[in-house]
Amino acid sequence: MTRDTDRYPHIRWFEELGIDDVPLVGGKNASLGEMYRALVPQGVRIPNGFAVTAEAYRAFLTHGHLEGQIAEQLSGLDTNDLEDLRRRGHAIRHAILASDLPGDLERALVEAYGQLADPNGPPPDVAVRSSATAEDLPDASFAGQQETFLNVQGHRALLEACKRCFASLYTDRAISYRVDKGFTHENVALSVGVQRMVRSDLAASGVMFSIDTETGFPDVVLINASYGLGENVVQGSVNPDEYSVFKPTLKQGFRPILQKTLGSKEFKLVYDVGGTRMTRNVPVPPEDRARFAIDDDDILTLAQWACIIEDHYSDKRGRPTPMDMEWAKDGRTGELFIVQARPETVQSQKRADALEVYRLGGQSRVLATGRSVGEKIGQGPVRVVKDAHQLHQFREGEVLVTDKTDPDWEPTMKMAAAIVTNRGGRTCHAAIVSRELGLPAIVGTGNGTEVVHDAQEITVSCAEGEVGRVYEGVLPFQVQRIDLEELQRPRTRVMMNVGNPEEALRLSMIPNDGVGLARLEFIIANAIKIHPVALLEYEQQEPAVRAEIDRLTVGYGDKPQYFVDRLAQGVAMITAAFAPKDVIVRLSDFKTNEYADLIGGRAYEPSEENPMLGFRGASRYYDPRYRDGFALECRAMKKVRDEMGLTNLKLMIPFCRTVEEGRKVIAEMARHGLVQGENGLEVYVMCEIPSNVILAEQFAEVFDGFSIGSNDLTQLVLGVDRDSEIIAHLFDERNQAVTTMIARVIQAARAARRKIGICGQAPSDYPEFARFLVEQGIDSISLNPDAVLKTTVTILEAEAELADRAQVDRLPAASAP
Repeated sequence: MTRDTDRYPHIRWFEELGIDDVPLVGGKNASLGEMYRALVPQGVRIPNGFAVTAEAYRAFLTHGHLEGQIAEQLSGLDTNDLEDLRRRGHAIRHAILASDLPGDLERALVEAYGQLADPNGPPPDVAVRSSATAEDLPDASFAGQQETFLNVQGHRALLEACKRCFASLYTDRAISYRVDKGFTHENVALSVGVQRMVRSDLAASGVMFSIDTETGFPDVVLINASYGLGENVVQGSVNPDEYSVFKPTLKQGFRPILQKTLGSKEFKLVYDVGGTRMTRNVPVPPEDRARFAIDDDDILTLAQWACIIEDHYSDKRGRPTPMDMEWAKDGRTGELFIVQARPETVQSQKRADALEVYRLGGQSRVLATGRSVGEKIGQGPVRVVKDAHQLHQFREGEVLVTDKTDPDWEPTMKMAAAIVTNRGGRTCHAAIVSRELGLPAIVGTGNGTEVVHDAQEITVSCAEGEVGRVYEGVLPFQVQRIDLEELQRPRTRVMMNVGNPEEALRLSMIPNDGVGLARLEFIIANAIKIHPVALLEYEQQEPAVRAEIDRLTVGYGDKPQYFVDRLAQGVAMITAAFAPKDVIVRLSDFKTNEYADLIGGRAYEPSEENPMLGFRGASRYYDPRYRDGFALECRAMKKVRDEMGLTNLKLMIPFCRTVEEGRKVIAEMARHGLVQGENGLEVYVMCEIPSNVILAEQFAEVFDGFSIGSNDLTQLVLGVDRDSEIIAHLFDERNQAVTTMIARVIQAARAARRKIGICGQAPSDYPEFARFLVEQGIDSISLNPDAVLKTTVTILEAEAELADRAQVDRLPAASAP
């Protein structure tokens, strides 16, 4: 199609634009043009459209004699005086909307709009978006501050929407933001993008980031999805689905969906057919809320596009450039589209050589939970704000608790100690602004405004993983600041004990050599909650148990597959977070009483007098009473390795009493496709029973390595129940009988050329125990996350002392006088 840019200089089609055209059409439109030209040939779909240039905006101001009025209104402005800010902003917007567009600009808009129409078709429906010419700079983002109008149809509606975009350059939040960032108002202009609508009102839409928005972990794509047009997700009007995809193995052709979290998706924004508005919100039927908004193929396609977009912008900039994108699915054609993309401006600006770790120092009643934003802790008196009319009551240092926020609230939000909302996901307005301001926020609590009251003191903790918690009262907390550049790495591998997948991305930022112990029990108890055999025998369950299973397994006709998928996702999140370093996952080690506490579990578990020495660990895996449940565990681990491509996953067998039992378990795993040695699969054994030490040479013939479980080993060597109130004082991993056993097995493993590490509690608690392990020549020490840094220093000191001692031993003896 021929474009007449000489006749209409204020219009530029996407195919004519590139990323260097930010001064002409703003960051949003320049980015759309860049992608349309460079990435559509690579298979990324971008709806066509055009931009109204920033010069057109300036011509409009001149035509309406508006520059002087704007300058007069902004003279002497104090953005901390919210009432004055509102009055001045309203006056500017009113003056803009009351002015006419220049005639040549109107004609250009009408003609370009006509070229978007299908031949002989009705007037096209378009999205009209603002694009400020200084937005999306490396240290600032104007995204979301100006207006977007959807389902705009007809010439008159288009012209009015363009003027409303121009006026939105002077919303209260936009004025305040420019003042805070030091931008001169007259140096910021506005372009308008006009783009073919994607009929996501008939399907789904959302946002995605090519970086984890909370931790800055660079190797995942985070996708939010909900039904209908995308404004509900951006504004936080709904709690969307959330998906995470691992980029490195995605690029290798695997299907690494690490996490799928079902959102409530209460409403969807649709066309207001026959109504007086362009769009309207309608309730989502319960059956649609109970399933994911898009399928796995769509998730993977979007993630692949995110990688293509990020790689392209990184090449253009000459440095890694994580991206913030909006996407939509057309309900008529089933096609996916990218409708916006811009550089991410929060995590990408953080210092990579420093780490700040917040730790809560106390507990109290949990008032509400939701999605945590950031990793900080904030506290203060509550201010419940039901609507914008109450914002003037807010005082600096209070905790803002509300249903949801929108861009007009930003001048108030920057005064808050923390933010809590009823609605929204990790990419909603409240989350984005909180991240940029460095505030802890919890979004999507559902009931935050109902469970707290004005002036009540609360603590908002985002330092405990993806689940944020609102605690009653002011709790103590500590902040540890770590200079990563100065921290050396020891010869002994310092690994980490990780149970909660939600904490994995954050914990992976602490200097480490991988995961020495990832426990399945946490995932099964918290994410699955159902006994695996009860899922296999679903039809035989009592009505009450079936009802509970149905509640948790919504969307799963194949009930055992729920166990496989949830377990695989939990393990994959940990494995991906630390890739390509080893992650050693211990297969299930619940005791019978713990298995019985799972839903449906009491029908399958015996009552034992001493469960610690009973039907647990390896003995369950080949026994007919649990063999089929173990098969589900194996299927999940195979999915992580084979479907997701995470071959850094190593497996470990707990409580293996005899060498023959070890061989039976290895054979049982092979029956389900987990073949030792195949595709690099290593299988370790927990060393926690005296027989593991005494017969270490024989166990070394069966397994690829050992991990010392000092807790159980100490109990069994000393014959002490550490939970006994009477004799618990005798439990001590430093007892000579225990250390003798540990020294013996380290020597045996080294002689057999097998890896040996420790994952028990002792080195986390006792520096002298860590020194002892280093002196014995252990390969790795796996620690609780809060002990990693301090114990790394201890290990470095112990290694230095050994090196000095060795140097002295090598010196020639002094000759006699």
